[in-house]
Amino acid sequence: MDEVTAAVTLPSALGESPLWHPREQVLYYCDIPGRRVNRYDPATGELSHWPFDTEVASLAPMLGGGLLLAARDGLWRFDTRTGKRTPLASPPYDPRTERFNDGKCDPQGRFWVGTIYEPRDAARAALYCFHRDSLTKRADGITTSNGLAWSPDGRALYWSDTKAHVIFAFDVDAPGGTLSGRRVFKQFPMKPPGPTPADYGGRPDGAAVDVAGNYWVAMYEGERLLCLSPSGQLLREVHLPVRCPTMPCFGGADLKTLYITTARENRPAAELALQPLAGCVLSMRVEVPGLPANLFA
Repeated sequence: MDEVTAAVTLPSALGESPLWHPREQVLYYCDIPGRRVNRYDPATGELSHWPFDTEVASLAPMLGGGLLLAARDGLWRFDTRTGKRTPLASPPYDPRTERFNDGKCDPQGRFWVGTIYEPRDAARAALYCFHRDSLTKRADGITTSNGLAWSPDGRALYWSDTKAHVIFAFDVDAPGGTLSGRRVFKQFPMKPPGPTPADYGGRPDGAAVDVAGNYWVAMYEGERLLCLSPSGQLLREVHLPVRCPTMPCFGGADLKTLYITTARENRPAAELALQPLAGCVLSMRVEVPGLPANLFA
């Protein structure tokens, strides 16, 4: 039995994008509808946050200090010492129906970020790469971007469409950042209409990769975390005390602590009564360390 505990007991409405900062040795994560960026220091137990006037969905550490934020109103440089926000790129979509979602830096220091098409009735979301002040579309044809991660050698990129219950893989040309060979890495059964059945396994949300190349994915509404091999085979299933995990990340000095953000927004009252940790940040120890977060150059 995996020992899953609560690292942060103050719940978020929709916790997302956990980031273990490689230099600061603290955990950052977002509460998207709460319009907050949180900072948790496990060494002291201190939890702090910054409020924003719009949704911040993902973030990345910057080489010169501070954070790169992906918000509904664009990409921003955020100085955590002063609270100053500096614009980097305008949103390439209509912010009334779309916003940035899952985003991370690749090994070359480029920031990749997908979008979510909020009406969820068409595959209008896309994946963008931000590099040298330029924001370029790299893939499209999905509804809810999630699951961004790279293989240890940086030659494969993973990207999921949560609504379609599918994880894609691409071949990456590392120097140029171009993608090719789009293929299905893992397809999960769709959620049937009506009330959620007890045996529903969930849909792929955020993810992280360990040094062995295994892909750890949070299964939203599935109450579990899966570890998939580089070929897509199920290696491990971790049952969680919450219905809606959103994303894992590897942290701690040895990168063997797996932090998992979760959600409680729009969940039934009866479910929340049985799952008091919904919205909290969970943690567990693993044997294989994860890959460190890349910095935006």
